[in-house]
Amino acid sequence: MMRRPVIGIMCANEVAARPVQSVATRFIAPVTQLCDATVLLVPAVSDAVDARAVATVLDGLLLTGARSHVAPARYGGGPADEGAVVDAERDAVAFELAEQMIARGKPVYGICRGLQEINVLFGGTLAATDTSGRHHRGSWDEDYATLFDHRHAIDLIDGGVLAGIAGHRHLTVNSVHQQGIARLGASLAIEAVASDDGLIEAIRAPGCGADVLAVQWHPEWDVAHCAGSKAFFALLGESLRAASAARQ
Repeated sequence: MMRRPVIGIMCANEVAARPVQSVATRFIAPVTQLCDATVLLVPAVSDAVDARAVATVLDGLLLTGARSHVAPARYGGGPADEGAVVDAERDAVAFELAEQMIARGKPVYGICRGLQEINVLFGGTLAATDTSGRHHRGSWDEDYATLFDHRHAIDLIDGGVLAGIAGHRHLTVNSVHQQGIARLGASLAIEAVASDDGLIEAIRAPGCGADVLAVQWHPEWDVAHCAGSKAFFALLGESLRAASAARQ
């Protein structure tokens, strides 16, 4: 029997009365249920992760969303915005491990912060987005249902892999972020844009030798109801099975 593929899911550093490694269960559930994958959590602690060794073990990597921002120094930016939280340890592990995975031809997928990490990895930049009613409700203090049910329209690009599998050009997705892509990374292709302001909502990296795909919204939140979110996990499952089969 073919073994289940093994995917690393990236954690983040949080504080809940003491420092903890955090990843929401909602990121894990669709990967196990829809992609039939075995999940290994990757700590955002640079001393704890040998990226070369971990990349050898994994069939794929999912860079999750998180409340922190990518440190501006990673893309030549100035100081972090006032009130913004950065996670330098997450940056260190995520960037090195993603690079090692891609070098081995293994899939790297990203959600929200993960999209931003992939863009920066390929030489792109980030900027604060106009969140007034568009991409974030404006406060992290609201309950999660209110935050993640904040929605807006996007357009999938003709010829893109998401458009091909979703079967739709226009979708409504959730939106919970305060930064977005400013300059697109080298060799990256746009898969989707926001209908109102043109913000890049999905990217992929054709021709890099690995399946690399990322979305700015949160497909793990509404995968049962959104064609674009279903397409994301369908493509992730295909990539994982192909990577696993190559190791049999």
